[in-house]
Amino acid sequence: MSSRRLLAIDPGPEKSGYVVWNSDRVTACGHLTNDILRGYIDDKWDAVAIEMIASYGMSVGAAVFNTCVEVGRFLERAKANEIDCSLVFRKDVKMFVCRSMKAKDKNIRQSLIDHIGPVGTKANQGPLYGVKGHAWAALAIAVTAANDPRMPGYVGQTAPWEAGRGVTNGAGPSA
Repeated sequence: MSSRRLLAIDPGPEKSGYVVWNSDRVTACGHLTNDILRGYIDDKWDAVAIEMIASYGMSVGAAVFNTCVEVGRFLERAKANEIDCSLVFRKDVKMFVCRSMKAKDKNIRQSLIDHIGPVGTKANQGPLYGVKGHAWAALAIAVTAANDPRMPGYVGQTAPWEAGRGVTNGAGPSA
C-alpha cells in the first residue's frame, strides 16, 4: 500500500495539537497557533482528521465555544483545498484505541506506546519521540481515522492495529 499523509488536529480555542501520520508512523507533531495551523492545512494532505466536540449535558464556558469555531475554520480550510476531512469524536478514539469508554488520557497514551513503540530519549529516539501535550490526543485521532474504513483518512489496517486487533474485531469507532 502506498504511503498516505494524514494531518490530525486536536483543536483548542487559540492553539492546537497536531500530528502528521504517514500510514504507520508520526513524521511531524507539535502545537501551533490556530492561524498558523490553518495555513498548514494548505499543504497537500491525503486527508485531515479533526476532533469534534460533543455535548454530554454539562455546562461549558467560552473556551469550548471558541474551540467549536476553530473546528469549523479548520474544516472549511480543508474543504476549500479539496482535502478529504473527517470529524472524529472522543468516544470513537476511546473505543478504538482502548476499547473502553472509561479510558482516560493516560490510558490512551499508554495504549499508543504499547502499539506503536516507546518515546525514547534524545540519544535513543523511539517512534514517538517528540510527541507531548496535545499532540498525544492528535495522534490518537490520527490512528483512529486511519483505521476506520468509514472515514476519509482511512488508509487500511495500518500497523500496529492490524487485522484481528483493530476495527475488524468490532473495536473501531461507532457508527
